[in-house]
Amino acid sequence: MALPAQRRWYPIALFFAALVFLPISVLLLSWHSVDAQIWGHLWDTQMLRLISNTLILIVGVGIGVTLLGVSLAWLTSLCEFPGRRWLDWALMLPFAIPAYVLAFVFVGLLDYAGPVQSLMREWFGSGIQFPRVRSTGGVITVFILVFYPYVYLLARTAFLAQGKGFMEAARVLGLSPWQAFWRVALPVARPAIGAGVALALMESLADFGAVSVFNFDTFTTAIYKTWYGFFSLSSATQLASLLLLFVAVLLFAEQRARGAIRPSSERPRGKALYNLRGWKAVLASTWCGLVFLCAFVIPVLQLLVWFWQRGRFDLDERYTALITHTLYLGLMAAALTVAAALLLAFAKRMTPTRRMRALVGFANLGYALPGSVLAVAIMLAFSYLDEHAVIPLSTWLGGAGRPILLGSLSALLLTYVIRFMAVAHGPMEGALARIKPSLPEASRSLGIGGMALFRRVYLPLLLPGSLSAALLVFVDVLKEMPATLLMRPFGWDTLAIRIFEMTSEGEWARASLPALTLVVVGLLPVILLIRRSAYRPGH
Repeated sequence: MALPAQRRWYPIALFFAALVFLPISVLLLSWHSVDAQIWGHLWDTQMLRLISNTLILIVGVGIGVTLLGVSLAWLTSLCEFPGRRWLDWALMLPFAIPAYVLAFVFVGLLDYAGPVQSLMREWFGSGIQFPRVRSTGGVITVFILVFYPYVYLLARTAFLAQGKGFMEAARVLGLSPWQAFWRVALPVARPAIGAGVALALMESLADFGAVSVFNFDTFTTAIYKTWYGFFSLSSATQLASLLLLFVAVLLFAEQRARGAIRPSSERPRGKALYNLRGWKAVLASTWCGLVFLCAFVIPVLQLLVWFWQRGRFDLDERYTALITHTLYLGLMAAALTVAAALLLAFAKRMTPTRRMRALVGFANLGYALPGSVLAVAIMLAFSYLDEHAVIPLSTWLGGAGRPILLGSLSALLLTYVIRFMAVAHGPMEGALARIKPSLPEASRSLGIGGMALFRRVYLPLLLPGSLSAALLVFVDVLKEMPATLLMRPFGWDTLAIRIFEMTSEGEWARASLPALTLVVVGLLPVILLIRRSAYRPGH
């Protein structure tokens, strides 16, 4: 039973939970009226292809990120081979590259007119045949290279946390390293691997930029075409609800399949367990180095080449405006989201009840909602409010009677806050958990309470966690494309929108400047992640 002083936190938690419930309720209510003509067209021309593409994408990306992430995590965490120490952290760097950036680099390099095929035709003649780049396999390959770090990071942490005792016991029982991996290490790490795969699949389902580069129809592209092609917000919302259904099924399956996470009581290992020699060491180094080369080095080098050839000439006033708009959105969204996450973290700490934990958990579900889903849901909600509240009120007051919510920055910022709340809540909750209850109690005994307690005690201790949370949200906002593309005010272009415009026209070189900017900025949270990832004593 919550005390009276604790009950004041419930309205705050209810408010943020209601923000997440708003788009979900809009999606559900959107089915009260169906445009039979548009849906007949969608069913005849696209629907079966959308469903099959989505299922193929889930299966292909799921298998790919699992194989790549687990194999790399196993090698870098349990094996010693040449280059392991720097590959251990270098394999996280692809986190910094947005999927749509790697997509257009991939197409620009390997397409018919690209440098690779041109060079091959020059060497071996014009009769040489290459597989089609803009294909299902190409999309899946790009997503695997971009999203494998989710599985790699979590699996690596799980393998390190198992300690030396697990594997030593397996060795004493006569199991080979391969058998120990399958029977001991992998089952214990399965919950973490399942969580990483789920994150990778949710990002794949939510992607818009990469699939548009490959002309690969998914629900995100269908939502965009329905809104801007048919000008039917309700039909776009109904498509978004179907995409959300896929995400919900995916999350449910992941929760059922992975089981409960059991923390290990063992001490992490200080050194690798297996020393690879000879051809095994060469194979391990080659495999890890090849993935790092394809996922990070080659894309960055190609962006630099394009930048020098053409992109540097776009450093003008328009680019300054793009930077200004991008920074404004990122900073505003980071400040609002961190403030909201701080309130939720305090609500959970001050009111440790099951009901409060449920409300806070629901408020953090926004990250599972794709940006396009949130965008169309909030657009429909704001369109309704404009039509039934804002315009009548404005007309009654003698105003112009124009909609002011739809297409505003406030709608876009609200979408960011809902989507990235979970990103900020994790660091804020961790920072707050490190403050022992005895410290504020001692401050109150000295007569320091209320805002003075927060300003003089909590704030200095929460500042590192707040900065980490703000940085993570800031970079995620910069890279977010679907929500920004659908909801930005007219003329309010960002770096991500510039990339979309240039890649839509096949101007790979001109897209290199904003892409490089996003990659450089994206390296900041990756460096933070590397510093905070599983620490090895003695290294």
